[in-house]
Amino acid sequence: MDVVRQWFRRFASDPQAVILALVLLVGFVVILTMGRMLAPVLAALVLSYLLEGIVTKMQQRGMPRFGAVSLVFTLFLVFLLFSLLGLFPRLSYQVTQLVHQLPNIIGTGQEAIMRLPERYPDLISQAQVQDLIYAIRAELGRLGQSAVTLSMASVVGVITLLVYLILVPVLVFFFLKDKTRIIDWFKVHLPRDRALTARVWREVNAQIANYVRGKIWEIMIVGTVSYITFLVMGLQYSVLLATLVGLSVVIPYIGAAAVTLPIAAIAFFQWGWSADFGYILFAYGVIQALDGNVLVPLLFSEVVNLHPVAIIIAVLVFGGLWGFWGVFFAIPLATLVQAVIRAWPDARQQLPLPQAPLSSGHSG
Repeated sequence: MDVVRQWFRRFASDPQAVILALVLLVGFVVILTMGRMLAPVLAALVLSYLLEGIVTKMQQRGMPRFGAVSLVFTLFLVFLLFSLLGLFPRLSYQVTQLVHQLPNIIGTGQEAIMRLPERYPDLISQAQVQDLIYAIRAELGRLGQSAVTLSMASVVGVITLLVYLILVPVLVFFFLKDKTRIIDWFKVHLPRDRALTARVWREVNAQIANYVRGKIWEIMIVGTVSYITFLVMGLQYSVLLATLVGLSVVIPYIGAAAVTLPIAAIAFFQWGWSADFGYILFAYGVIQALDGNVLVPLLFSEVVNLHPVAIIIAVLVFGGLWGFWGVFFAIPLATLVQAVIRAWPDARQQLPLPQAPLSSGHSG
């Protein structure tokens, strides 16, 4: 208790530590209470981090910042327009087709499950199969109710999406154009004695920038490679499944395992227990292995290494607090915690060391 009391007394007397704690607390409360409202701002920040690297490289080659921002932003709008007119219609069509085929897929899966006791009587019984089918039907019923609720709210969702499509690009442009002015405004409103906070921010800012750029590139590369693989192998709903595979990299470890189920289900519905079914799962496993062992080390070489257990805990904690954005920023937020711990005044160096009692005896 004395150690804790001394640490708290020393913390309260250190203005830099107090300022850092207040900044973290205010940021935590703002995102926790206003995260849903700030979703367009967060999306614009992610895109700004991605595009800032290209703008910086153009500046280093002698191009004025405004010219670099204008060129990069124009290319970004062209890419966004291409995605809206090229990718999303095909994605929407495949989602509609999958919804229509879902009863047939479920029926095929149910027939395969019903045959399991005949093939493996020592492993599974008919009663266990019936319980499994009832559980699946109950879960599908809940999913159906959720789909009805979602369809009723679809009008609001479409309006929100249209607002975001206008608002996010505008925010991206101003974040890029007025980056220095925005940062200077925050500096003016922060206390002057902020060396510790500035140190943490510099480290975390560099890590967030590297992480966001690497993660966006990872999504695009994994999604594109998956689409080409599924298309060449003839898998149905290749655009939809490749999009899911690309987005699955947002959730480390968990995402890849979760997307395996729809890929296996559609492949089984299309080919059954055949060589093609095994080939597609093998190809998906190769993609995940290359992503984890080649692409991730290449893209995230400058990001602070975290233990897989720490990453999973960060995904669970921050995802539970802030939903999608908590999952997306789980690694940078874990890096923030690590940077704070590293930069925090080391109590061990400041605590008085316990002294050994003086010996009353004589040596020799």
